[in-house]
Amino acid sequence: MSESTDTVVAPARTSASAESASAAGEGFWSRLRSDPAFAAFWILRAGFVVLPLWMGIDKFFNVLTDWPGYLAPWIVTLLPFSAQTAMYVVGVVEIIAGIAIAIKPRYASYVVALWLAAIIITLLTYSGFYDVALRDLGLLVAALALSRLAVLYDRPWGRSARTCR
Repeated sequence: MSESTDTVVAPARTSASAESASAAGEGFWSRLRSDPAFAAFWILRAGFVVLPLWMGIDKFFNVLTDWPGYLAPWIVTLLPFSAQTAMYVVGVVEIIAGIAIAIKPRYASYVVALWLAAIIITLLTYSGFYDVALRDLGLLVAALALSRLAVLYDRPWGRSARTCR
């Protein structure tokens, strides 16, 4: 008694068929379910839009935490303004980062990765925040993963859909 296993392989989409499927809303949703890399790209993209916007806005209200407390004391002494004002600047940068990821993750994800690297370095110079630095390292890795996936799913500026592979 032998068992045979039949593997069904879905045909690869051409850019034209992917484009027409994207134009029809149903194609997008079915592709999210059927293409794991495409789904990962959109999960990371959505996360890196929503979270920076949320955190950036909260820098103005301090609902989630007391944000100025995350600044290393040596940075506060270098600032020509208060720690809260620094957090306002950080909030604006984070809001811009979230919007940039929404518009062009292919490029903005590298900017977010650099921003996270700067945050990690700052946190490592301030005892008691190593766990937050480690979390941000995970976010940095996720931003780099988004940048790699964006090569497949986010056209470069100046290229039409036909010239992209």
